[in-house]
Amino acid sequence: MIPLSDTDRRPLNFPIVTAVTIAVNAVVFFFELTMDDTFVIEWAYVPSEIAAGKRLLTLLTAMFMHGGWFHIIGNMVYLWAFGPEIEDVMGRGRYLAFYLLGGLAASLAQIGMNPSSNIPNLGASGAIAAVMGAFLITFPRDRIRTLVFLGWFVTITMIPAVILVGFWFLIQLFSGIGALTQRQSGGGIAYMAHVGGLVFGALTAKLFESRKRLNARGLRR
Repeated sequence: MIPLSDTDRRPLNFPIVTAVTIAVNAVVFFFELTMDDTFVIEWAYVPSEIAAGKRLLTLLTAMFMHGGWFHIIGNMVYLWAFGPEIEDVMGRGRYLAFYLLGGLAASLAQIGMNPSSNIPNLGASGAIAAVMGAFLITFPRDRIRTLVFLGWFVTITMIPAVILVGFWFLIQLFSGIGALTQRQSGGGIAYMAHVGGLVFGALTAKLFESRKRLNARGLRR
């Protein structure tokens, strides 16, 4: 399932932080394509190094890097599906802080699963999972226009956010537990980063929301 957009509401303000974040990810990915592997090695984070207190800046830089075309396209589609509405109720500054802290929390969750790992980690998935967690709390009943694949059959349907995000979370949680029990890295997918990011987003969303913006949208907290 691929979420496309919220069918029940549109942001009152242009989501400039979300748009700029997508642009930055695209620019960084261009550098990844045009440079050799040393670029990824230099700026992706390695759990064992972070656990030892080394190269902490890579926790930030890795958030804007991706492992391939499908990785970045998938992440940016998810970000554009959920980000604009959350940016709208938080405001640009709070939303940016929330996004970065969500990505940090996600990375720490992944590191906690296997702090001795020497495999470089990268991707915006954890930060985007935090945005999804905030959406789950703020707009659980909103219907998400979703591209659904059923074998060779493809259709677009409307799925409530609570079901779509909840189902996605359960997949990540059980996959992460499976990878942990088998002492694997998750086949290249940072499942626990997804879990950690979404939990962070769900728990802290209300702290970042702007009461003024909520009132403007007819929402109350």
